[in-house]
Amino acid sequence: MAVYTEVSDEELGAFINTYDIGALTSYKGIAEGVENTNFLVQTETGPYILTLYEKRVNPNDLPFFLGLKEHLSEGGMNCPTPLKNKQGQSLGHLAGRPAAMVTFLEGMWVRRPTVSHCEQLGVAMAQMHAAAQDFELTRENALSVSGWRPLFAMCANRADTVQKGLQAEIEAELDYFEANWPSDLPKGVIHADLFPDNVFFLRNELSGIIDFYFACNDLLAYDIAICINAWCFEPDDMFNVTKTRALLKGYQSVRPLTQAEYDALPLLARGAALRFLLTRLYDWLTVPEGALVTPKDPGEYIKKLRFHRSIRSAADYGIEE
Repeated sequence: MAVYTEVSDEELGAFINTYDIGALTSYKGIAEGVENTNFLVQTETGPYILTLYEKRVNPNDLPFFLGLKEHLSEGGMNCPTPLKNKQGQSLGHLAGRPAAMVTFLEGMWVRRPTVSHCEQLGVAMAQMHAAAQDFELTRENALSVSGWRPLFAMCANRADTVQKGLQAEIEAELDYFEANWPSDLPKGVIHADLFPDNVFFLRNELSGIIDFYFACNDLLAYDIAICINAWCFEPDDMFNVTKTRALLKGYQSVRPLTQAEYDALPLLARGAALRFLLTRLYDWLTVPEGALVTPKDPGEYIKKLRFHRSIRSAADYGIEE
């Protein structure tokens, strides 16, 4: 369970009373997620989600995250909307952590995405990119290429305990990306963590997107590359080109890719695989003592990284222009 900070009944009840949403009736920790502590909170007026922002989250980023969700909601996107407390503020403090309440989003994430799910994801991602174009706040992607080597440095000397030769393999990848990462593709606000557990469906229709705590300004096509990794491989780690085509079809029904973006997809997908390998490797090797969390196995992204490294052009994926 992803609960890093325990909260007493008394503390939580007092925090809920700072909002005009009725008294607390029940709450429980939410298992998904590895970054923050999340609770499903039930009050007299309904369910809400409470997030306590843990140490990896920079408090200076919180106005961007919360403001983006407000902006997208106002633009017609279905995502959790921050609640304002009785003082008109979206951000408070609980148990020594910054904390916020957001509306509850109906739906469930799918464990085995279908082709239809992937196409709907593509549409929603492009709509999100479009809706965020006029969002005034900006945030640099702390986990883009410039952040990968410092992250790896914190666990590099133990990488070979996960798989022999992994340290040298990752260092070679870092050298490659630092020399070849594109900078001239279309940019905007991206989600940067659109994994299946952050996309909800209700009766097989996409009902909303959650967890914007990696959102940032970066290459729009990088969001697509992240989703190719997260949605278009089967449980046996085999690449599913049909799902990839559907994802791109959905996306391009709203925002067509440029030729340069299409050509860059193998590089971006390979980079996305490295980015998630690095965060999973770090979490695997540095679980906080006493944390009620199960880190994700980095082995999945070692395999995906090697697959993308074998690809020379988007056509090699079987993706049509």
